[in-house]
Amino acid sequence: MIGIEGQPVLTAAEMRAAEDAVIATGVSVEMLMERAGTAIAGAVRRLAGANEVLILCGPGNNGGDGYVAARVLAEMGIAVRVAALSEPKTDAAKSARAGWLGPVETLAAAKPAPILVDALFGTGLTRPLDASTTPTLNRSPADAGAQSKPLGTPLELSWAPASAGERSVVECLHSLANAAQLSIAIDLPSGLATDSGRALSTPPVFDLTLALGAIKPAHLLQPAARYCGQIHLLDIGVPTVSQAEVLKTPSLPTPGPDSHKYTRGMVAIIAGTMSGASDLAALAAMRAGAGYVTLLGDSEGPPHALVRMPFSDYALANERIGALVIGPGLGRDDAAKARLEAALTSGHPLIIDGDALRLLDPDRIKALDVPVILTPHSGEFDVLFGKSNADKITRAREAATRANAIVVFKGADTVIAAPDGRVRIAPGASDWLSTAGTGDVLAGAIGAMLAARLDPLDAACAGVWLHGDAARRLGAAFIADDLAEALRSARASL
Repeated sequence: MIGIEGQPVLTAAEMRAAEDAVIATGVSVEMLMERAGTAIAGAVRRLAGANEVLILCGPGNNGGDGYVAARVLAEMGIAVRVAALSEPKTDAAKSARAGWLGPVETLAAAKPAPILVDALFGTGLTRPLDASTTPTLNRSPADAGAQSKPLGTPLELSWAPASAGERSVVECLHSLANAAQLSIAIDLPSGLATDSGRALSTPPVFDLTLALGAIKPAHLLQPAARYCGQIHLLDIGVPTVSQAEVLKTPSLPTPGPDSHKYTRGMVAIIAGTMSGASDLAALAAMRAGAGYVTLLGDSEGPPHALVRMPFSDYALANERIGALVIGPGLGRDDAAKARLEAALTSGHPLIIDGDALRLLDPDRIKALDVPVILTPHSGEFDVLFGKSNADKITRAREAATRANAIVVFKGADTVIAAPDGRVRIAPGASDWLSTAGTGDVLAGAIGAMLAARLDPLDAACAGVWLHGDAARRLGAAFIADDLAEALRSARASL
């Protein structure tokens, strides 16, 4: 099993294309299925110990992976049972089913086991597992051309009402998962949309998901990610590459003997009507490692290392400013608009957050000849770029291209996008970040990274990583002031 940090993130179509490229070299679908099932069996063996394993197999290639895993586990001497939703549909799945010599129970009649493995649908599902119905395979003539499709190809299903007393797929899955000591999903928990992260049906929350070949958007995007539990990657011999990757631990510069406050980076923060927000951003920039932080506007109090100055064109003209943060507590009145305009014409690299995002025209910043990082949450994003039903990765990528800026689309599934199409997706953040001021802390942390002369995408990624790591260190019920202070420990861990 492989950790997901820094791994490529592939959509369902991209994963199929990667598999097709391997198949074009002479590797059959059956061989890929054998690799996947063997890798699954090895992972389950390490986790299951001597406990009995129940594998739920669907009609497609995800189910085929399950049959292979069952056979290999049995060969290892593990007690394993198989329950199937229906007979296999694809040639590869039929071959895998033929290799399993044990009995096959029906899903509805399956009894629980200590270890549950969900190999019902995985990636490629396009329809809900309707809680009031059970699936039957569509036996249309079109199926004839689908028999040898690669792993992950969506199945066409029709739906028939459940008979009296018969449990639905969703009910069966929840019942068996709840009764298990350990629940494992293969590639994805059944019922999730691979690319959008939507829950087509509500699966149980799994303890572990074993991603086959590559991480998928649904492993990281909400609400799907909340059902995946821990995520580990299994190598199935399919080379993958993508402009989208899982956020990884940054490699940050540390001060040397010749360092001074300006080489470490100077951050300026423009205050507004709510000085507490800009104070938080300033404290965060300091704790994240900036050498010099100045707050421009009306504010007073500790820390004494923070340089406070009235907002003025003179203060803004300081050529040593490596990053200018505007938005936290700015307000939306005429004075706020004037300060935003001054920031946009200052010539300094910019982090634009909070209120400033609601005053901004994205086309206004497209022509700026300085790095710009935008940090909207979902409401600010909708105001700035408009609402859309597209998935979060697509929206962030399109917004970055439109604004010619780095876009940090914040949330429990933060997506960071660059104008050239590169995307970094943060694994699940602490739910306790849902408190006032944590976004101001993030803006300050990113400001410190940008002032340290990191590439703008790297600066945004480093700030998001530090922010998330600080939150994990704090545990429960912290406030934004605690989070800003905890950035010091997060930075010191690198």
